[in-house]
Amino acid sequence: MVLTNEELKKIYFGAYEFRETEDGYLKAFQYSEKQMEYFNGAFIMWAERCDASSAKTLEFRTSAKKVSFDYKIIWKGSPDTFELCVDGLISGIIHVKDILDTGTIEWELPEGEKDVIIYLPADATVLIRNFTIDAGYERAKKGKKVLWLGDSITQGYGPLRSSNTYVSVANRLLNFDIINQGIGGYIYDKGSLMKMDGYDPDGIIVALGTNQHWEKDTTKIREYYETLTGIYGDRIPVLCISPLWRGDLRFGMQDGLPAFTEFCEEIKKIAGAYPNVTVVDGMKLVPHFPEYYLDNLHPNCLGCEVYARNLVDEIRRIGFDK
Repeated sequence: MVLTNEELKKIYFGAYEFRETEDGYLKAFQYSEKQMEYFNGAFIMWAERCDASSAKTLEFRTSAKKVSFDYKIIWKGSPDTFELCVDGLISGIIHVKDILDTGTIEWELPEGEKDVIIYLPADATVLIRNFTIDAGYERAKKGKKVLWLGDSITQGYGPLRSSNTYVSVANRLLNFDIINQGIGGYIYDKGSLMKMDGYDPDGIIVALGTNQHWEKDTTKIREYYETLTGIYGDRIPVLCISPLWRGDLRFGMQDGLPAFTEFCEEIKKIAGAYPNVTVVDGMKLVPHFPEYYLDNLHPNCLGCEVYARNLVDEIRRIGFDK
C-alpha cells in the first residue's frame, strides 16, 4: 500500500510541523516559521541548517518484507546517510554522496514482526513522498516529549552517519519523542527561543557553548536561560550539557581570554543556579583523545557512541527519563 502524506505524518517523528510541496513531497520542520525567519535574518549558516532533516525518523512496527519511498534532497551540508534499523540493528546504509538528488529508496526487511526505524540524513534537507509498505503497520510508541537544543554536534555533524549521531544513539535507548533543534554553528542566543504554538515539551536538553568559548562576557548565556525559563516556566526539567573536550585548543590562558575549562565552569554555574536545571559535565562524556573525534571538535562514530551511552547513564541516574 502507498501511504498518503497524512498517513505518513503519523509515523514521521522529529517534526514540529509539515508542509506539502506542489509536486507532492512532504517537508518536515523542527522550527516554527517565526524561528526560521529569525535565522534567515541573522546568519546564512543557521538559515541553511534550520530545516535540515536532523533526527527525523520514520518509526513503526510491521511484518512487512519491503518498504520504499521517493526522496528529494534540496540541500546538502556534509556527507551523510539514509539508514535502516531493524530491532535495534542497523541493517541498511545509503550514502548521500552515492545517489542522485531525487530517486527512490527500497529496502528488504526480514521475516516476522519487527520494529523499524528509518533515519533521514542529519546534515541535509530531505523531502519524501509515496511511502510504500507491503503489509500493515503500527506507529511506534514513544515516551517523554523532549526538546533538544544545541549546535552542530547535536544537529549530527561528526559521525557522518545519521543513525550514529549522539542524539540518535541516545534516543534508541531512551525512546523519547524528540524535536532536535541542534543547528551548525549555533551559540547561546536567545533570539531563536520562541514559544512554539501547540508544543509543550516534558523536558528540555541544552548542549551549547563550544562555539563561543572565546567570549569574556557571559551575558548571552545568562539571557538564554532567563528567556528559556520565561517561555517554559521553572517546572519543566532542563538538562544542561556543558561543552565537550576540544583537542584544537590549548588549555590555559589564550591571549588574555579565559581558559576553555574556565568558560565551561561558568556555563555550569549559570545554568545550575536555576532550580529546574540539572548540569551534566560534558568533559566527562567523551575521552580526551583525537581518536574519538572527526576533527578534534566533533565526535566521530566512536565518540558519539561513547558520548551517547555516558549521557544516557547520567540521564537515568538523575531521573531525567522519568
